Amino acid sequence: MTVNPPATTPEVGTMARDVSRGRVGRVMAHLYGAVWLRPPGGGQEWTARPEDLAPVTASESLSPRVAELNRRARHSR
Repeated sequence: MTVNPPATTPEVGTMARDVSRGRVGRVMAHLYGAVWLRPPGGGQEWTARPEDLAPVTASESLSPRVAELNRRARHSR
């Protein structure tokens, strides 16, 4: 069940910085007042309060994607 998030909450599918944990993740869902995030390279999701989330910078957004492309390139050889 998805509950309508406040207007300031990042949209599902976007990247956000959890300032309380110092982590960046992709927004997976809004549920019961919490935002579910997943690390950019995959892994265990965690929850954050909407007020603890901030937009990511361009470098924060690009860094995980570049790391994933590099990982794939190394494993495809």
